[in-house]
Amino acid sequence: MTVRKNQATLTADEKRRFVAAVLELKRSGRYDAFVTTHNAFIMGDTDNGERTGHRSPSFLPWHRRFLLEFERALQSVDASVALPYWDWTADRSPRSSLWAPDFLGGTGRSLDGRVTDGPFAAATGNWPVSVRVDGRTYLRRALGAGVRELPTGSEVESVLAMATYDSAPWNSASDGFRNHLEGWRGVNLHNRVHVWVGGQMATGVSPNDPVFWLHHAFVDKLWARWQRRHPGVGYAPAAGTPQVVDLHETMKPWNDTTPADLLDHTPHYTFDTD
Repeated sequence: MTVRKNQATLTADEKRRFVAAVLELKRSGRYDAFVTTHNAFIMGDTDNGERTGHRSPSFLPWHRRFLLEFERALQSVDASVALPYWDWTADRSPRSSLWAPDFLGGTGRSLDGRVTDGPFAAATGNWPVSVRVDGRTYLRRALGAGVRELPTGSEVESVLAMATYDSAPWNSASDGFRNHLEGWRGVNLHNRVHVWVGGQMATGVSPNDPVFWLHHAFVDKLWARWQRRHPGVGYAPAAGTPQVVDLHETMKPWNDTTPADLLDHTPHYTFDTD
């Protein structure tokens, strides 16, 4: 069984294997397919039209499936690799071990945001940014520039306390756990982290930065925590809702999995705290 661990507890060998598997997916071209998929849904998901990956109730199950696809791709390279998660309520500084040269590398230089250290720096030649929103072909970050503070533990607790999963109008104006976690309302959890990292993470091509996967693995973990806290509250909407994915409707682009199929993560992986 795959166990997703806090990145802060990874051994040097676990970090090395994770990075090597990510680089191999990039080299083979498989990595960029994930970036393309995510960008297509970011661009296509709108508050008043069809929405699947973002601004909608299926934000959480859609990303759970997206992460599973990526984790399986990593494991096709190295079966020992699991997605780590980044607890940004604890590792809140650009000096955290997450950003060390032996793992993801650090922030970008002030001139142009270019990441200059670590395995994904442009100088290595191993991480050309091919799926992009502009002409820049290198990984960019600006840690803490777009917004000063990452979400706190108390802010997370305030969202976990919400007893409604989602509600009409089922978009970025909705009240409930999903939208407050996604970050369009309230204390702004998920969205704020994207902005805090900056660079490609603040765009639709955010998976160009490998920290995307660690961030979303923690968002996924928060969903699991919320489910344990509110066992009688299910996914909503259940049925008959235009433009969004109901409980038993399949999700694009896979068209073979429903939110109901993904409410329980434990058939696929566990977390180190489960």
